[in-house]
Amino acid sequence: MPTQRSTPTTPRTVMGRIPVRDVRPVVERGRRPAKAVVGETFMVTATVFREGHDAVAANVVLRGPDGEPGPWIPMRELAPGTDRWGAEVTPDATGHWSFRVEAWGDPVSTWRHTAKIKIPAGIDTELVLEEGALLHERAAKGVPAPLRETIVRAAAALRDETRPAASRLAAALAPDVRRTLARHPLREHVTRSGKLPLLVERERALFGSWYEFFPRSEGAVVRPGEAPVSGTFRTAERRLPAIAGMGFDVVYLPPVHPIGRTFRKGPNNSLSPGPDDVGVPWAIGSHEGGHDAIHPDLGTFDDFDHFVGRARELGMEVALDFALQCSPDHPWVDKHPEWFHHRPDGSIAYAENPPKKYQDIYPIAFDADMPGLVAETVRILRLWMGHGVRIFRVDNPHTKPVVFWERVIADINATDPDVIFLAEAFTRPAMMHTLAAIGFQQSYTYFTWRTTKSELTDYVSELAGEAAAYMRPNFFVNTPDILHEVLQEGGRPAFELRAVLAATLSPTWGVYSGYELCENTALRAGSEEYLDSEKYQLRPRDWAAAEREGRTIAPLITELNAIRRRNPALRTLRGVHFHHADKDAVLVFSKSARTGQGSNTVLVVVNLDPHHTQEATVSLDMPRLGLDWHPSVPVRDELTGDTYHWGRTNYVRLEPGRTPAHILVVPHPATPR
Repeated sequence: MPTQRSTPTTPRTVMGRIPVRDVRPVVERGRRPAKAVVGETFMVTATVFREGHDAVAANVVLRGPDGEPGPWIPMRELAPGTDRWGAEVTPDATGHWSFRVEAWGDPVSTWRHTAKIKIPAGIDTELVLEEGALLHERAAKGVPAPLRETIVRAAAALRDETRPAASRLAAALAPDVRRTLARHPLREHVTRSGKLPLLVERERALFGSWYEFFPRSEGAVVRPGEAPVSGTFRTAERRLPAIAGMGFDVVYLPPVHPIGRTFRKGPNNSLSPGPDDVGVPWAIGSHEGGHDAIHPDLGTFDDFDHFVGRARELGMEVALDFALQCSPDHPWVDKHPEWFHHRPDGSIAYAENPPKKYQDIYPIAFDADMPGLVAETVRILRLWMGHGVRIFRVDNPHTKPVVFWERVIADINATDPDVIFLAEAFTRPAMMHTLAAIGFQQSYTYFTWRTTKSELTDYVSELAGEAAAYMRPNFFVNTPDILHEVLQEGGRPAFELRAVLAATLSPTWGVYSGYELCENTALRAGSEEYLDSEKYQLRPRDWAAAEREGRTIAPLITELNAIRRRNPALRTLRGVHFHHADKDAVLVFSKSARTGQGSNTVLVVVNLDPHHTQEATVSLDMPRLGLDWHPSVPVRDELTGDTYHWGRTNYVRLEPGRTPAHILVVPHPATPR
């Protein structure tokens, strides 16, 4: 019996006349789209080469959502002799795009190289000049009429035997001839790469400043000893102008649904709540409704709509937490028992992340009825979309099947591509990256736990590298679950330096309410939980008193968000470069962006030590700042307004509590490299 041969599942790639290899950005070999946002500039690269010594060139062709190809963008060899070519591209509309690389023989450049050697040496002079004339005649046919005469004249000059050979050659090498043929080259053996997908989304998918707060804590300010009163959407509206005044773009709310009574948690996660304890918002569902209902203490859908409208008036979007889990009292428990894990004794298993236990939450089981869960999830999301929510922060998506999220997000974005999903997945890298690749527009990151110079350098370089083609970070400085040791021990200076890092390293960053007050009391030593956590109880804050008494870093946060808006470089992820400082406690990096008005380059120097003043020598890679090796250039500190003269090496002194950082704008002209 003959042996059966397996059929390959992937067709063999056919090599073109001029090889085009390793085109990037690419996600899962082109099975999923690379990502960008409107106006974001990124580089397309490819390896391009050919046999022998003849010149090659390459270009990128972008094809927009309408299917029509745009003008091709010339590529350049990124470093001599590497065969690695690149070009910056900037999509200008949302939708599904594609791009490809074209490589081609460049006979005119080949001729120029030969002619500049042979003619001065008197080798085959007339033959070389005639070859050039023929090439320029061929090239002229592809040049638009208004410019064609320039190339025709060059061909004629090459044949003009009344002129010296050097003069004839110079006519063909003239700047106007070179410029014209650079725009309209003579291309031979054009070889095209495969078409790669590109998904272009709205800018908020990449850039934004988030503020998380609990509306239920925004009731009346209470005196010591008085019991707080639960806030409503209407009372929480009073907080919105202050949040907008700090420059935030997104107001993020924890779940606003009814909260279960069964196994309700009391203050500090106690298992013995009192009758007035409010419970955990993530324990969703009661007899009052589930994910499609509003907690009656917060108000009605009309109140929610008013809240969303007021935020919009102030220039902010409302992001809503979507937590796909239930309290034991959720209507689904009776209506859809197949959606939950049942133990051998018939009970439903509650959520656990040992040693943590969540007795008030039932996780979802997906395998019995995934189509039903997809349909119900889409229904709920569309309900909230109908009330003005276009951003969802998804709680613990890594505890649900990836294929589930892929189907849900694809369904939503097919009709509403402006809807953004943020993955709150503090988990292993493989899961985080896969969630980003299958559709999540943003991702929580490990930033909270990256505190040293080497950790920050390595991690941000990773995020800004190949991963930037599909994974967009959101640097939250704290969350209701995470109060890092650095904040617990470093006091106000730690809160200041972490805010500077998050706001400048990542195009999207966020804070959880109370950060501006430097709240840093942990539940116990070694814990990242807050004492008297707002997850379990109301936590009203006297914002006016904090401002009067100077207990807030809101002015710094306000200035950071203003600096981000003024500087396009801080709205990018891919353009980060780390520079050298001779102290481990001093981090130096620059970010660059090209805009219609020119280039913007920002240089940031941060003291990572909240306890001690640091003095260091900063050594700058000047070409990466778009500068030659000038002795010095004036740079303006965006935080203080001071101007310094900086060059290749510079002395800095950063004192915690006074000068946490420099955020320096490099003067124009500055071209990102």
